[in-house]
Amino acid sequence: MHRRTRLAAGLAVLATGLTAATATASTPPLPGNHSVAPVYAKAETRALFDDDAGGNSNADDPAIWYNSARPGSSLVLGTAKEGGLDVYRLDGSLVQSLPAPAAPGTDSAPGRFNNVDVLTGVRFPDGKRSDVAVVTDRGRDRIRFYRIDGSRPGTPLTDVTDTAVPRAFAATEAEVDDQYTAYGTAVWRDQDSGRSYVLASRRHAPDLALFEVRVTGSGTVTYKKVRTLTLPSTFRTPGGTWSPCQDPGDGPQIEGLAVDADEEEVYIGQEDVGVWKVDADLDDEPELVDRTRQFGIPAVYDPETDECVAGSDPGYGGEHITADTEGVTLVRGPSGHQYLIVSSQGDYTYSVYDTSDDDEWTGSFRVAPGAVADGSEETDGIAATGRALGTAFPNGLFVAQDGYNAPASGDDGDRTDTNYKLVDLSDVLRAAGVR
Repeated sequence: MHRRTRLAAGLAVLATGLTAATATASTPPLPGNHSVAPVYAKAETRALFDDDAGGNSNADDPAIWYNSARPGSSLVLGTAKEGGLDVYRLDGSLVQSLPAPAAPGTDSAPGRFNNVDVLTGVRFPDGKRSDVAVVTDRGRDRIRFYRIDGSRPGTPLTDVTDTAVPRAFAATEAEVDDQYTAYGTAVWRDQDSGRSYVLASRRHAPDLALFEVRVTGSGTVTYKKVRTLTLPSTFRTPGGTWSPCQDPGDGPQIEGLAVDADEEEVYIGQEDVGVWKVDADLDDEPELVDRTRQFGIPAVYDPETDECVAGSDPGYGGEHITADTEGVTLVRGPSGHQYLIVSSQGDYTYSVYDTSDDDEWTGSFRVAPGAVADGSEETDGIAATGRALGTAFPNGLFVAQDGYNAPASGDDGDRTDTNYKLVDLSDVLRAAGVR
């Protein structure tokens, strides 16, 4: 999420000496944290523009589909907001673009795809098991499904969303247009029952919901809500209590989600707060793994400037994440340890935690401008895999959304330009201190 409100001068320079990102599309982004180790993209995807001329397309969240038959033909999936869902090869070239649904009426919002994940091994009525891309449609408050077929190189994804899928959160269609709708997502399968689930967060709220995936007799896919969990909005601190500053009526929202399949736990990025984990079935109390640097700093919303005016820092925050806490992803390293990577959007870095060692922080890295592509700044979603993907990424792959892609040739830089950067995973782990 590119934050519309920013903490004012009291937070402009953090105690660590990092400058908060306040740039707009028409001005270059301010420098991020250059004290962390750089890595460089081996490929990037096309530029997307969030305006009428660019189809209101804006890169947000990636996922990686592993082609077990031909690993070098694995795919990167990327949401493009009103532009729908894009499918890319490992060299960044576009394979397929699937549109978001049109608005159902003149007063309604069109589909706007926010986050994506891949559910493996879904059984269909034709007797075959297929992987399925799962997308949150924030514009229409639905969860949508796309069957993946690697034998169709030009059109590998097919929309199998049931026409009668229910709203994910909103009680009425009128509430959908207020955009308190499905936002972040992650998928998982219960090891005991074999049932498949989608976790989805709600925009502008600290809410998370669990949905059971169901395949109909006709081969379409739908879901049923199982339960919900609401993360805290107010926190006890040594100085009393603290709540993140939000627009009136909003709560501290969740976006990034990643499920540890072995432990059946979900890691949750609550943007202004930090990283949580809880049982993936949402049937337990959440644990706060790490806090943002801004945690505990008092701030008050100013309606005239539409900003949060901050006070002095009491020192209750963490050391590794500069708000927003955005994308989160899990990946298995060469040692067998599993690592959580978190997008620290406010300083253009990514923090890495060893989940096999009590979520211990191992280090940070940044995607810097290199010979092949520019760097990535103000990142939303991320994805990673430790599997070898042919000759392109034999050591695994890390994908990051770039919120400040270098202007496309001939562009004057006044348009919001976003895309995805593809990085060798071994470079990421080395830079983050993983041995």
